[in-house]
Amino acid sequence: MIYSRIVGTGSYLPEKIVTNADLAQRLDTSDEWIRSRTGIRQRHIAESTQSSSDLALPASIQAIAAAGIDASDIDLIILATSTPDYVFPSTACLLQAKLGIHGCPAFDLQAVCSGFVYALSVADKFIGSGQHKCALVVGTEVFSRILDWSDRGTAVLFGDGAGAVVLRADKRPGILASALHADGSYADILSVPGNVCGGRITGSAFLQMNGQAVFKFAVKVLDEVARETAAQCGMTPEDIDWLIPHQANLRILESTAKKLGLGPEKLIVTVDRHGNTSAASVPLALDLAVRDGRIRPGHKVMLQGVGGGFTWGAALVEM
Repeated sequence: MIYSRIVGTGSYLPEKIVTNADLAQRLDTSDEWIRSRTGIRQRHIAESTQSSSDLALPASIQAIAAAGIDASDIDLIILATSTPDYVFPSTACLLQAKLGIHGCPAFDLQAVCSGFVYALSVADKFIGSGQHKCALVVGTEVFSRILDWSDRGTAVLFGDGAGAVVLRADKRPGILASALHADGSYADILSVPGNVCGGRITGSAFLQMNGQAVFKFAVKVLDEVARETAAQCGMTPEDIDWLIPHQANLRILESTAKKLGLGPEKLIVTVDRHGNTSAASVPLALDLAVRDGRIRPGHKVMLQGVGGGFTWGAALVEM
């Protein structure tokens, strides 16, 4: 059989940092209010000249370098984003051109905050089919562009960034199992209910969220999908070395780990520094923990996403 393994990781965060104190100068909020409810203390915000493909480029270059390959070895690009550069062409195609890669398939995948886990699972299936040998999987977002900065309930939560991995064909399993789900009946609790028609925005172009409903739903499905994914390998949550849930809210992360019976020492947390970077949050956290030495070869890592749609999923990875 043909399997796939993560052989390189990379990430990029815009230079501009916005702290809770910065937000408190223009919103009816405070550092204490934000930290106590979300665990977030700062987030990175892209410059007006930076697009999702611009953030994806350095993250991808890092991942390619870490894999010890040339960009020309990439034969598949899957890019997860909810904030594409344009309506079309896809952000994946724009990234492909910036990397100087020609001819291989490149496409965007939209599953909001579950996007990277979805994209990783899809890339794994492509490689397992034998049609492709080396995939670049990216999560990149400029969520700052779809926020109502006068709404303290959402403006304080999100940030911008990009993360990437290189996935290569191998004789040894690396992506041990994955599970993906969606339920469109929950679309109204987290959405950007707008569109472009006749050159004008119809509906709302701002993110809208029912925070309490999202919290309850997220903790429930993240627990369920982690157990489902581990069970495919004959494992239990206790066999997991590291848990990397979507970095939405510290309370969601801690509640998920607790429900799975995992101690805080097994939980990778970046939401305090990055905020919620949607599809970028999981690969950003993965790259950080790989580079600081916590995640090492042989470790089993549970990657999880949950986001608007509603979508959710998990992938159990052996590094």
